[in-house]
Amino acid sequence: MGLLTCQDIKNQVFLVIGTSGLTLTRVQTLLEHGAHAIVFTDIDLSSQESVPAITSTISAQTSEKLGEFSAAGKISWVQDRGFTLSDLETQGRSEVRGVVDGVFLTIPKAIKGSSSTLFVDDLFHKCVSARIPINTADDPEHCTFTLLSTFTKGDFQLGVTTSGKGCRLANRIRREAVSSLPNNIDAICEKVGALRRRIIAEDEKDEEAERTKKLEEDETGQEDDDADQTNKFNNLVLEFNESHQQKKKQRLRWLSQIVEYYPLAKLADLSVDELSKEYKQYNEQTAEVAAAANKRGRIALVGAGPGSTGLLTTEALQAIKEADIILADKLVPAAVLAQIPRETPVHIAKKFPGNAERAQQELLALGLEGVRAGKYVVRLKQGDPYIFGRGAEEYLYFEQHGYAPTSVVAGITSALSAPLAARIPPTHRDVADQVLVCTGTGRRGALPRFPEWDDARTVVFLMALHRIGDVVDALVAKGWDPEVPCCVVERASCPDQRVIRTRLKDVAEALETAGSRPPGLLVAGRACEVIVKLADDERWRIEEGL
Repeated sequence: MGLLTCQDIKNQVFLVIGTSGLTLTRVQTLLEHGAHAIVFTDIDLSSQESVPAITSTISAQTSEKLGEFSAAGKISWVQDRGFTLSDLETQGRSEVRGVVDGVFLTIPKAIKGSSSTLFVDDLFHKCVSARIPINTADDPEHCTFTLLSTFTKGDFQLGVTTSGKGCRLANRIRREAVSSLPNNIDAICEKVGALRRRIIAEDEKDEEAERTKKLEEDETGQEDDDADQTNKFNNLVLEFNESHQQKKKQRLRWLSQIVEYYPLAKLADLSVDELSKEYKQYNEQTAEVAAAANKRGRIALVGAGPGSTGLLTTEALQAIKEADIILADKLVPAAVLAQIPRETPVHIAKKFPGNAERAQQELLALGLEGVRAGKYVVRLKQGDPYIFGRGAEEYLYFEQHGYAPTSVVAGITSALSAPLAARIPPTHRDVADQVLVCTGTGRRGALPRFPEWDDARTVVFLMALHRIGDVVDALVAKGWDPEVPCCVVERASCPDQRVIRTRLKDVAEALETAGSRPPGLLVAGRACEVIVKLADDERWRIEEGL
């Protein structure tokens, strides 16, 4: 797996060695990106005994086009001799002591399979030792870089690679990706870039004015020898730096929100002047709010949903982007955590058997510390904060310490989304007219009070899979039908989602056989077989993937 980069090769010197269908393509690519190409159509192998020089027939079209480029001074076409390894260190730019910037070897595959294979090896190892990037056509083992299947429109570039698995596949994927982009993607890039430049310029102007003002205040305060000295002078640089960083963070947040939430196809229609005006107003309002709050911190309880970023609410995503500190449950999926800005500190709950209460108290203490320091603390909770998420407990904790959460952001609970992802309708006429959400774990790990059996009810059990055998025994003791259909749904809405369809009597054995993939839940009731049914001879069925 290679590292994808975008390189500026303007004025760099590349050698294109050999002739094949790719020779002209490589030359044109180099010219499009402002590089200079030196073309060798023959290779001199006089230093290798019993190996003939490599020559190949060049097509009339390629020859004509190379001749045009050469006559116009766009390329150097060396025809009076063949390429030698010494050219690698003599044909380049003077500022890099003659070493070339890269090599494209385009000799036909048939020739590379002949006795000249030794040359290909020698050239590759020479390039590697001299740190010269080399691309050998149809020969991944002799490449230190490959070209992507690209789409370019204005300043927008999209590149796709399959890491040598096939150019046609890369081209197909690139076409599919491009077809989903707005036609004005180049204008979008230009408009957002112009907005970014305007914001930076205006902020720099404001910061310079602030710096000048502070210096003038300092000079005025020090005119008299006996003037009282304040701490403003000693803290001048510190205060300015702090203000500068705050403004920079505000600017980045504001711009990222515009790009993130505004319809992509409409970004090109935005007015830079209007947005610049709105940004100034945003800055002024943010400063007013901060001053009014006297830097008082705030905290929000935010539901992260079941796992898919598509099921995050816009309010939850906004809180994630704006937070100064994030305290997350350990089961919040990586895809959701990936939405957190890289500069935002994240603390993951260290909840494991025997340490859950201590880890919870540690997380609450971190939240209290952050909010007391004037930070915006987001407590990111799996699913919905108030559906077996201990959200109310945390609300009361912070309230008792004088910092009641300013908002509680609802999340899509897995109790309702997981059945949907598993093709289970929790309610269905003539099958289920009610839904009950239960926990499988009571206080201090004890079994909770389970409901009586009701044939017209769908029951969703959260936090029950780690003790599924005890849960089944308790339900049967309550009069539940051991033959009732049930379903284990794990990692609901995530790419690695798994569904185990079975019956109550077999669910413990099925889960033990398949192994655990938390987080997961149990759905029990006749609704489990409305859409998907097990065959009479099936004890369970495992379905992988979303």
